[in-house]
Amino acid sequence: MDKPEITAYLKTSCGWSNGIRAILSKYEIPYAEKDIIKNPDFRFEMEQLSGQPLSPCVMVNGTMLPDISGEEVEQYLIANSLVGSSENSTDVPLNAPCTDEQHEAMIKMKL
Repeated sequence: MDKPEITAYLKTSCGWSNGIRAILSKYEIPYAEKDIIKNPDFRFEMEQLSGQPLSPCVMVNGTMLPDISGEEVEQYLIANSLVGSSENSTDVPLNAPCTDEQHEAMIKMKL
């Protein structure tokens, strides 16, 4: 099975972004990560491609999955036969918001 081509528009530290990373790791899928906090150009690119400002967004083989959780990415990959079964587990929640600490850290990065 060929690995899908994936670009993930993620925050440096965020519950939902960590869920995306965990799923891609679970299935051992290589991906290009574009940190929208560290690089505002990536945020602009994400907004242009997805048509909206919410993250994370994941591009899978040219299809944009906007404002998506790790659970939803996994469901998409399975439903489209892009991954098989995996015995690997994840060590983070796949559908969790950013914690207050993560929000504060991102604010400090922008200053």
